[in-house]
Amino acid sequence: MHCDTPAAINHSSTLVIIGYGTMGHVLEETIANTPDVQLAAIVGKTPDADVYAELSAIDAPFDCLVDFSHYSNIDRVLRYALEKNKPLVMAVTGFDDAQRKEIETAATRIPIVFAQNLSIGVNVLQDVIAHISRVLHEGFDIELIEKHHNRKEDAPSGTAKMWLSAIYDGDKKRTVNGRSGLQRREAGEIGVHAVRGGSIAGEHTILFAGDDEIIEIKHTALSKRIFAAGALQAACFVTGRPAGLYGMADVLK
Repeated sequence: MHCDTPAAINHSSTLVIIGYGTMGHVLEETIANTPDVQLAAIVGKTPDADVYAELSAIDAPFDCLVDFSHYSNIDRVLRYALEKNKPLVMAVTGFDDAQRKEIETAATRIPIVFAQNLSIGVNVLQDVIAHISRVLHEGFDIELIEKHHNRKEDAPSGTAKMWLSAIYDGDKKRTVNGRSGLQRREAGEIGVHAVRGGSIAGEHTILFAGDDEIIEIKHTALSKRIFAAGALQAACFVTGRPAGLYGMADVLK
């Protein structure tokens, strides 16, 4: 992948990875196999010769930070990005409203790509869901099922929330997280169901169920490499951009 940045900007990019869990390792491997992208440093919980314990220890120049750590690190990540005046790709989910506000405030000073899901396919389907739900919001019931590995903390997933935001509400959208007991489905409600197990990288399905017909939209992540590829594309996009809050829709455009 070559960085697709404005013409005035060097097409190479040097990145810092924040978080050295599964995705940090996958991103490191992806960078190693990507032309014109270099790795400046990794910051993680288990420092060794090649991994820093703290952001402040980084002593190499870099173009962009990519955060694959944890939502609890938001304060120190934003503080460091602002201090260094560097663009940031935030690939973490689980933020509450107050933390989202922190991200929005920081984006008035530096460029930030904030993505609930970095997969190109997931983000393309966002527009498809918006169109279909607008056409079918009357007469079709909508259900969303998301599946992830057994270590994922937040539910529903960030991708589920992203897709839910795209569904046309028609002034009557109401989500129900799972169902139990004796209760009939109400008109206009959207059922959201989270499954956690094994090593599922990510699977999201939306059902549009009408009388005698069903439309099913499904995205399956077969590996975490798709998220690393999206992170690189986002990093290349945001490097050199003016301050602002960007999403994957901006990156793909």
